[in-house]
Formats: sequence, structure tokens, C-alpha cells
Amino acid sequence: MKRLTGFAVVGLLMMQTACSNEKESDMKYTERQLTTDASGHTIHQIQCFSPDDRWIVYDTRNDDGKIGSTKSIAMVNVETGEIRDLYHTQNQTEYGPGVGAVTFSPAREQVLFIHGIRNSDREKPYAMTRRTGVMVNVNEPYIPVFLDGRNIVPPFTPGALRGGTHAHTWSRDGAWVSFTYNDYIMEQLATLDTSVKDLRMVGVMAPLGKVEVPGNNPENNTGEMFAAVVTKVTENPVWGSDEIDKACEENWIGNDGYTKADGTSQKRALAFLGDVRDKNGNKLTEVFVVDLPEDLTVKGDDGPLQGTETTRPGVPAGVIQRRITFTDSEINPGVQGPRHWMRTSPDGSKIYFLRKDSNGVVQIYSVSPNGGDIIQETSNQFSVETCLSVHPNGRFIAYGSNQEVYLTDLEQHTTKQLTDSKGKDSDALCAINWSNDGKKLAYNRRIRQGENAYYQICILE
Repeated sequence: MKRLTGFAVVGLLMMQTACSNEKESDMKYTERQLTTDASGHTIHQIQCFSPDDRWIVYDTRNDDGKIGSTKSIAMVNVETGEIRDLYHTQNQTEYGPGVGAVTFSPAREQVLFIHGIRNSDREKPYAMTRRTGVMVNVNEPYIPVFLDGRNIVPPFTPGALRGGTHAHTWSRDGAWVSFTYNDYIMEQLATLDTSVKDLRMVGVMAPLGKVEVPGNNPENNTGEMFAAVVTKVTENPVWGSDEIDKACEENWIGNDGYTKADGTSQKRALAFLGDVRDKNGNKLTEVFVVDLPEDLTVKGDDGPLQGTETTRPGVPAGVIQRRITFTDSEINPGVQGPRHWMRTSPDGSKIYFLRKDSNGVVQIYSVSPNGGDIIQETSNQFSVETCLSVHPNGRFIAYGSNQEVYLTDLEQHTTKQLTDSKGKDSDALCAINWSNDGKKLAYNRRIRQGENAYYQICILE
């Protein structure tokens, strides 16, 4: 592996050579600290750049686990460092409501983030089952638009959920939104029935009409989009089967879906991680795919979309869930490494994920959404320690290890170190994001200022 000194990067992003005569050795990229004030500036693991790449959106957490006590969403100008506030919660306390994990729409001047339930207090604090997705138009700050409806009072409402949505990701066209989900009704039932568990699932919202939630319960809200759970989970997966008791860390496949083995196009699909049991009952995390129909409003075969008082929400008709990886017999089975979300190539032909090689080193692997062979994409001497970010042209993938940013050329199978943090009083490198034009990388570092340290946004350009 070739190591680059300082912040100079030789040959970063060869994608520009097709339209430029600039020599590879002339291309240099430099790290710049974009934010400096003594507060948190936490960017999400995906979609932090505005569509024109002029702004980066963030929440003001200074601790990953403190969404419930965070009150603000803001954005910073990439060139000037100007900061604009976009949203503040009302009556914020340490118990909620809280905001965080904000993403920019790839298509419009809109941001979307987790918002805790508005009546949060000591008795009912922010929690996995007590949050929803709120959008704010950048040109109309402070005005919340609730995208997913919520109704925890029977009779439940088709198109509205009964719990909490989290880690929202826009489809490339900005029309649909994916998320992970925990169900409040099942969480409460589990306190009375030990056979029931609150299981994490994956869901989507689609522009299929506004969903009105009746009544004036402060726990509920009407949603601008139609929301549905799209993964099937069970409390007791059969050993050696494809049944799962957790679905999480999803991402949209391709900019416009992927091509199936029979040559047809699947426009909307998600890759996600699912927890299965091997034949000996050991838990393994494997890669799954769920193909989505355009119409989510039709009831499937496992119950009503809105669920019942004793069952979780049903999956719409036409949703197809498939297990893609089968690593039971490997030396180091299952997806492993740091928490990470699925990533895919722009054409949808590859799904990228992390697992350990035969030496126990966390490497990047890929697999087709149609299944088949798993390909090892990196052979580094060090383990990947952060989420992944795939370049818009699909050739490069960026990630972090040991507080440094690395770039792997997926065609040449070479890896380069892009930063040198020696002498920097910083840690907690995370949330690496490519800009939409592929010319910049943004990420967080926790940088010490006096006796404290704050999550700051850095740019590699």
C-alpha cells in the first residue's frame, strides 16, 4: 500500500482524467477544518451535502447517543463557513423531544431528520419507539413537515406507523425515503407477554398521498407520505433458515435500481443487514435484498399494513425479501466490523459491506443483488473502522482507519492514505461522505479545544 505524506494526495479521483489532461501526479487534495465553534457538528453517515454541494447539514450533538437532548439542525457553507440555523425543537429538555441524523434530499432544497415525540418528558423520554421523520424546506426554516404518520391508538391507520423511524435515507431521485423502525405497540405488548419482542425492521415512505391520523392524541401525527414496513421478522428464526429477527442498516440499491438476472429492471430495492441463525443456533448477520413494488397500499399475506394490537405492521403485497450472502461455513462467518450501512454501486450491480478475512482483518467485500459469489475488494493490512462511502462514479470507495481517511480504487485494487493526522489533537473520525460531484469528502473529527473536545466537520478537497 502506498502512503501519502501530509495532506497531499497523488492521483486522487482518476475519474477526472477522462475529461482533463491534468496529470495524475498533479492532483492534490487538502484537509480543511470547516467548523470551529465550541459545540457539536455531527453529520450523518450519508447525504450530508446539499444538491449543489454548497452546504453541509448537521445536528448539534456532541455525543452520538444524545439525539434526545439535542435541539438544533443547521447547515454550514462549504466555501465561506457561514452557518444557517434550520430548526429548533420546542420545550427541549434532556428527555426530549430531540433531533438528529439529518440528511439532504439529493433532488431538492429539503432536509430530513429524526424528531422525538413532542410531548417527551421524564416519564416518556425520547426512545427508539418514540420518534418520527420531520422535513424542513431550507428556504422556509423552522417549519416542521411530518413525513411519516404516527398512530398508537386503535383503530390504527394504514399508511401510518405505530412507533419510531430512524436514520432516514432518500432515494436518489428524492421521491422515496427508507428508514429503520421500532414498533411502540409491540414494545408495550412485550412487557406483558415474554414471547413477544420489539424487533427492528426496515420501512419506506412513498409519495402516495397524505395519511390523515384521526383524533388529537399528542403522541400521534398526520404524515405527508405513505409509510409501510417492508421486511419480515420473527421472534424465533428457524435455525439454518433465511428467517431473521432483525433488519437494519439499509440503503437504496443503485441510482435507479438494478438489473435482475433475467435482464429486467427492478427500479426500487433496498439492501439491508439481517440477523439469522445458523444450523447450530448461532446468530449471524447476512446481506439481504428487498424488492419493492411501486404501490405500497395493497395488503400482503401477513396481515394488515397498520398491524393489530397483537401483531406488528404487515408487509405490502409485491414485496420480495431475499437472502443474498451465505457465509455459515466461512472461517469468519457473517458481516462483521464496525457498525455500517449498506452501500452500492451507482448502477446497482454491487452491494458493499464489511466482514473479516481469514486473518481476522476487516475488509470491504461486494456481492450482486442477484446473489452469487462474494468478492473481496480490499486486501489491506489494517481493518476498516468506519462506514463506507462510494464515489458517484462507482470507481472509488472512501473509509477510515486509525483516524486516517483511505481511498480504494475498485478497478485497480489499490488503496491510498489521504490524510496524515500526526500532531493533530483529534479522534473519533467518522461519517465519511462524498459530495454529489465527487470532488470533496466531508467527515467528522472530534477535535480538542482547551479542556474539551467537539465534533467538527472537515473537508478533503
